[in-house]
Amino acid sequence: MKILVLTKRQYMNKDLIDDRFGRFREIPLALAQKGHKVQGLCLSYSDKKEGLFQDELVAWHSINATFMKLPGLLRFIRTARSYAMKSDVMWACSDSFFGVIGCILGRLFKVPVIFDIYDNFAEFFVAKLPIMKQLYHWAIRESDAITCLSIPFTKLIKEKYGRTKHVYPIEFAVRNDLFKPFNKMHCRETFGLPRDAFIVGTAGGLFKNRDVHLLIETFMKLREKYYHLHLALAGSLDKNLQIPIDDRVHYLGILPFDKVPLFINSLDIAVICYADDEFGKYCFPQKTREFMACDVPIVAAEVGSLKLLFRNHPEWLYKAGDVKSLSEVLEGRFSDRITDYPPIPTWEDLAVILEEIMLKVSYEEK
Repeated sequence: MKILVLTKRQYMNKDLIDDRFGRFREIPLALAQKGHKVQGLCLSYSDKKEGLFQDELVAWHSINATFMKLPGLLRFIRTARSYAMKSDVMWACSDSFFGVIGCILGRLFKVPVIFDIYDNFAEFFVAKLPIMKQLYHWAIRESDAITCLSIPFTKLIKEKYGRTKHVYPIEFAVRNDLFKPFNKMHCRETFGLPRDAFIVGTAGGLFKNRDVHLLIETFMKLREKYYHLHLALAGSLDKNLQIPIDDRVHYLGILPFDKVPLFINSLDIAVICYADDEFGKYCFPQKTREFMACDVPIVAAEVGSLKLLFRNHPEWLYKAGDVKSLSEVLEGRFSDRITDYPPIPTWEDLAVILEEIMLKVSYEEK
């Protein structure tokens, strides 16, 4: 198949081309490795080098939408049009805008469109704008298939938008060449973390609205009881989140992608904090798979996909928003070191699922 991928270039604090990162890079690459011809078109909201880039078997075309965004958006749409008319199927990803453009072009050229909703776009600013909100709802109804970030979100799509046919969960995977167990002491030396401490922590977006402050509050409570307990954090920092100045609290900032597995392997317990809100209920945190792949004991909020994923281990789940509950679950994990996680999918596994969906909608289109 000739596959066109439409996406933004920057997401999850990484750059698809510069960092060769994430869902919208890895799944198209895996499809190309299966013999499909994959053309990617990405829109950058930062001033980046434009033009054609070859990422192994995938050809990417990058266009900027920076100063006076409208000209860049129009160039993106014109370029997408030229690629769409030569494609067998489109995968429109990363934001409501790309789903809408994909659906319009799909109807124009009779090319099936799969709209990938990897986050709750309805909560994004763009999808709340007049007209764009209606177009987003239209794209959900009119796309040939929907791929979603989680099982709970597939249910939301069906219930809220009345879309019952061809809605599939495609969660997150990991690069198993990067995310795997490493020697803990070596990893700690890399970041200057204490060798003999018991370290709990997390990585990713350190945002107050994701309840990361709960982990900090819990640590400050437990530190008086456990003299060897330390807290380590890595990732982008919310200006509303205050990290204590404490010799047992270690903030490492935003790490290069290839250093993230080393940080995870430095931890004795990895904590996944989420609030019981619209975001927490429907997301599937990428860090979950990364923590699992590194075989680090996990403590997670009892919400959404996390509740489903760890349903066989309720003792690993804490009540969202509850410091007392998180304290108790963490203390239980001090001695419970079990990591009998279910098999962790690779990006190649997810590409097989997407390929099947593409073949199905392409056959129906004919």
